[in-house]
Amino acid sequence: MKLFRLGLIIIFISLQYRLWFGENAYPEHLKMSDKVTKLNKENEQLATRNKVMMADIQDLKSGLEAIEERARNELGLIKSNETFYRIAPTDSK
Repeated sequence: MKLFRLGLIIIFISLQYRLWFGENAYPEHLKMSDKVTKLNKENEQLATRNKVMMADIQDLKSGLEAIEERARNELGLIKSNETFYRIAPTDSK
């Protein structure tokens, strides 16, 4: 009977060792779970960015208003017979 108990204790200790220190152990599982969570969060952000870009592309394909708006904002387009006014912020501290 003592030999049986000793055998069970040895098996239990070896299984515990593999659980905590062996290949694919519990601490490694926790690291990988954190990494998966972080990558899922990053994927959600990238998916949102892709949706915004696709909406921008559709807007640019559909009409000239979006192209004109981009040209005005990014390139400083001013049509002929238009007057451009720049309002500078004041330093009122």
